[in-house]
Amino acid sequence: MRTFLLSASVIAVMSSTIANAQVGPAEAPAATIQKTPQSSQNPVDATDPNAMPGDTGDDIVITAERRSTSLQRTGVAASVLTGEDLVRKSVNTVEQLQFSTPSLTVNTSGQANSFNIRGIGKSEISSSVGVGVVTYRDGVPTFPGYFQSEPYYDIQSVEVLRGPQGTFAGGNATGGAVFITETNPTLDRVKGFATAQYGNYDQVRAQGAINLPLSDTLAIRLAANLEKRDSFFTVTGPWTGNPGDLNAISGRASLLWQPDSHLRLLVKGDYNRINTGGFPNSPAYFGSAAAPVLNTSDPFTVSSNSYLSGQDEFGRISANLSYTYDSGLMIRSISGFQKGTLQETIDADGTAAQNNTFQDFVNEHVWSQELNIVSPDTGRFTWLIGGFYQFDKYEFPVDNGYVALAPAGVVRSLRIEGTNPHTAIAAFGQVGYQLTDGLQVTLGGRWSRTTSRNDVNYPIELFLGALPTFKTVLVQHDFNANKNVDGKLALNWTVDANNFLYAFVATGTKAGGLNGANLFGTTPRGFVPEKVTDYELGWKGTLLNGHLRTQIGGYYNSYRKFQVLIVDPATPNFTSIFNVPNATKLYGFEASAQGSFGNLLFDASTSISKSELGEFFARDPRKGTTGTCDPVTGPASASGCINLGGRRQPYAPTFTLSAGAQYAITVADGVSLTPRVDYAHIGAVWGTLFQTAQLGDYLKARNIVNAQLTLDNGTWSIAGFSTNLTDQHYIGSLNGIRRLAAAPRQYGVRVSTKF
Repeated sequence: MRTFLLSASVIAVMSSTIANAQVGPAEAPAATIQKTPQSSQNPVDATDPNAMPGDTGDDIVITAERRSTSLQRTGVAASVLTGEDLVRKSVNTVEQLQFSTPSLTVNTSGQANSFNIRGIGKSEISSSVGVGVVTYRDGVPTFPGYFQSEPYYDIQSVEVLRGPQGTFAGGNATGGAVFITETNPTLDRVKGFATAQYGNYDQVRAQGAINLPLSDTLAIRLAANLEKRDSFFTVTGPWTGNPGDLNAISGRASLLWQPDSHLRLLVKGDYNRINTGGFPNSPAYFGSAAAPVLNTSDPFTVSSNSYLSGQDEFGRISANLSYTYDSGLMIRSISGFQKGTLQETIDADGTAAQNNTFQDFVNEHVWSQELNIVSPDTGRFTWLIGGFYQFDKYEFPVDNGYVALAPAGVVRSLRIEGTNPHTAIAAFGQVGYQLTDGLQVTLGGRWSRTTSRNDVNYPIELFLGALPTFKTVLVQHDFNANKNVDGKLALNWTVDANNFLYAFVATGTKAGGLNGANLFGTTPRGFVPEKVTDYELGWKGTLLNGHLRTQIGGYYNSYRKFQVLIVDPATPNFTSIFNVPNATKLYGFEASAQGSFGNLLFDASTSISKSELGEFFARDPRKGTTGTCDPVTGPASASGCINLGGRRQPYAPTFTLSAGAQYAITVADGVSLTPRVDYAHIGAVWGTLFQTAQLGDYLKARNIVNAQLTLDNGTWSIAGFSTNLTDQHYIGSLNGIRRLAAAPRQYGVRVSTKF
């Protein structure tokens, strides 16, 4: 969030991915799960407005369209992971979703991340730029791009939707949306689980949950997650503290009140404090950008001369109130409040040679409210209408900001003080009509208005030795507003009980915003919303008497007004967010399958994609910034002015593949031994549009192997696990001049019980 006013070539955040095995309930990993994984801990009524996968017992259910529908009968490209899937596949954080979902990359940059689906999402670590992939928890949109380190514990399901979701998921779902449902309380009985884990890097983790019915109409559920781990990094140089150490605590309390079959109130409160000790990082290259020497050293061996620190502390309260009439008509309200505090100190150059330090302290508050009226599912005609409001405010306290010490002893201090509020208001709806028993047409739309305001001061000081040589304060009071209309037209054909075809055209929009002020008095320019138009065809099949499910589809996207960070053409000493003037093309193919044959469970997914950036001229912010380079006209003959047209979208792999399998071996009556292996390949990507390998822009392919061996008697289980089994050391993402390492191999033992 802090870099919305500062140059991304100087100010950035280090990545620290946590590739631990997901700790969760001790569910038997054998073939008790048949056609569809179902939560044996917490079965849910399929008529429940928060019903999630497994609710019908024989089908995967998604709720992304604000009602419970079968994944195999919904015209959307999606992947669904149940809580048991998360345990089996070692998905513990948002970063690990990419190893189980096609077309997805998640690049964690310290206390922020770049979440991209099909190459669309967020590639600039800046609070000026919104996210293109919205994450919801229990129906509440979470912090946009920050405070994403919240662990996955006591989770009921995760739905990953690919492609723009402009109708339901708001005016910033250009790439897709993620819907996370935490396990809800139930009224049936006392139950729960407890887990303890120990692994390398002295990782200690404890997790558990308990469901407590207080009456026939009232129940609570309490859950917690605690973790400590030593750093992955070897840090040398005059630094202090424990950079890279993890000390995290998370807790959740949920309350369900259901006095009758009509009225239902679900309230949840989440708290997280995640202290990383800072984010060690290393430069992508040495020397100048004009004559770079690529850094090929181990990314976990780091030199630093800055005190490092980093902590996220944040919480969320959500309330889901619904009333369902006898006719099936439902009225629902989803309210949310979130508050977070981010604190960090980083070594901005990633070396012990230069004294470049960035310090940051930011508060963020998010209020949101959604209202839905959902028609009954019966009859040929169905409909839904809704409204949405969100207020998101960044607060930059006095003395917050960036301080750099140049090698020659010139001290440059640039701080940010003030507020940066954003608002979004929307009205949306969808209608569906059953033309025949198997053929349905749906039409949905969403009107939205978004605003962004900068009310900030920028104290700037330059020192030569102990005396200030230049001191000033820039003041900015600017406002930007945008209105957009998005929609979706779909045709769904249920050919028979085992085959479903769909085709649709849909749009999605990511809000515009404001660039910061600069030293030369130029009026800060806003940037307009970017918009995606998506054309898709798909087939979903249920084969072999329900033992095999498949989802296959193709897409073509026209991506207009793509928001990028470049050297400001009017003020070359600064970088600014601009819109690519010509459309970018993205197209590809995706396929996935899930199989269950007795004691054997397996799944696989793959994607092949291409992208071509629209014609666009820009200078690399890491290189010289003088002279004219117009984004539309160039000229390409000007020094450093590059025509970027036709280049591949950042963080858009051409090929992804994931596959996993497990087999339950009966070793005694009621006791099983289950080995499982998961493999994921994410093809090489470019970290920037400038695609200069010598500057570290080329990020090699990721090949990740996870393995588990679980002994289970139905109540207790003990598992040995390893993530990144081959210990691949790779660069997870690039941020400015710094490379950000992903997690190395981790392994350990996990003991779980359920009751």
